[in-house]
Amino acid sequence: MKKNMGSTDKLIRIIIAIIVAVLYFTGTLTGTVGIISVVIAGVFVLTSLISFCPLYTLLGISTCKK
Repeated sequence: MKKNMGSTDKLIRIIIAIIVAVLYFTGTLTGTVGIISVVIAGVFVLTSLISFCPLYTLLGISTCKK
């Protein structure tokens, strides 16, 4: 896997994931929407840790500096 995520992209994804987690665990996001949001937040964290987003590959996007 070739890295295709820059540091700013990773930081934004982790911040979004933290916000979603806080909203879920405080009870603001509940039900199906809450669960789906937490799963997406988990994907954001995972892709940030490995610096690779499969969707970026499909769309031909790279936020990583050359």
